[in-house]
Amino acid sequence: MSETPRDTYDLETLAFYEKEAPVYAASGDQGASRHLPDFLAALSPGAHILELGCGGGRDSAAMIAAGFDVEATDGCVALAAKAEARIGRPVRVMRFAELDVIEGYDGVFANACLLHVPRAGLADILGRIHRALRRGGVFVASYKGGGEEGRDRFGRYFNFPHADWLEGTTARLPNGPISPSPADRAGVMTGSNANGM
Repeated sequence: MSETPRDTYDLETLAFYEKEAPVYAASGDQGASRHLPDFLAALSPGAHILELGCGGGRDSAAMIAAGFDVEATDGCVALAAKAEARIGRPVRVMRFAELDVIEGYDGVFANACLLHVPRAGLADILGRIHRALRRGGVFVASYKGGGEEGRDRFGRYFNFPHADWLEGTTARLPNGPISPSPADRAGVMTGSNANGM
């Protein structure tokens, strides 16, 4: 893994998931994310999807089973290994700030993972995701919203952004804003790269 800016990840959170990977991979047996059906419905059949923070591979497995071309990634070595075992294909160990693809994906799915990016680095990560989307590409991310950034009882960092903060952050992207959907108010950010690059 290449050197990534320190303000785009949290070492304590990564260490937690390395240690607890078996527990989190097993929790994937509860079924795919509730945000996945709407995301997939917005894409063409067989679309090329990047999943960030794939965890144990639950959602990647569902997307592959539905016929999509999925590139699964996770910043945690242990979780990536669990995902590989589940989906039967390589999972790239990648921190979000290592995303350097330009217009390579029809969709980016980031369920319950960007919520661990320190707020100071989140604009950079959102910009990278925006650049990675093809024209008309779809992006979905979920957050725990509405509070001050901090840690939970396990020591994991959460950015707890307000919907207005997320909208303002994406409005400042160099190549235009990610158009938010009304679902953002519920802690889900969906958008598309309508402007192209």
